[in-house]
Amino acid sequence: MSKIITAVEGFAIPDALKGSKIAQIAILVPDLKEAVAKWSLLLGNSEWAIYTYHSGNVSDLTYRQTPGKFKLRLALCGSGPQIELIESLEGPSIYEDFIRTHGYGLHHLGIFVDSIKDTVQQMTDHGFKVTQSGRGYGLDGDGGFAYFDEDSTNGVILETIEVPRRRRPSEQL
Repeated sequence: MSKIITAVEGFAIPDALKGSKIAQIAILVPDLKEAVAKWSLLLGNSEWAIYTYHSGNVSDLTYRQTPGKFKLRLALCGSGPQIELIESLEGPSIYEDFIRTHGYGLHHLGIFVDSIKDTVQQMTDHGFKVTQSGRGYGLDGDGGFAYFDEDSTNGVILETIEVPRRRRPSEQL
């Protein structure tokens, strides 16, 4: 029987994430339509949900502890883990930061959580730093996401995601 390691030399995992599985793999792309076409061939699946997020449809956007003014368009496909393709439309954002430093490609790993508010509190209490977040993208004003700085997550950008009870209808690509 294996034992789950919950702390290593000052690095502790908050209760909200213990035993969590990677639910999403996110990739930054320069052109969402082109990327969906290519990834559809690779995955053998052309069923994508498309969403555009910005301050007009996501309340409480933040970027590095300031009000967020970014805009992105994303495509979601599959599960276990879900593939997310993200096209940054306007910055500043952590997507623009990453593209400037690393170019396009693998950006972050996502974990689904029950409560974004509780998870962010636990994570920040353990020294993790939120770099970007948003709340209220679901039809009922629920749903939220928070990204944590790779310096506090062992070199990987981590996103915690509270999936809304009901999503808006998918957009056309």
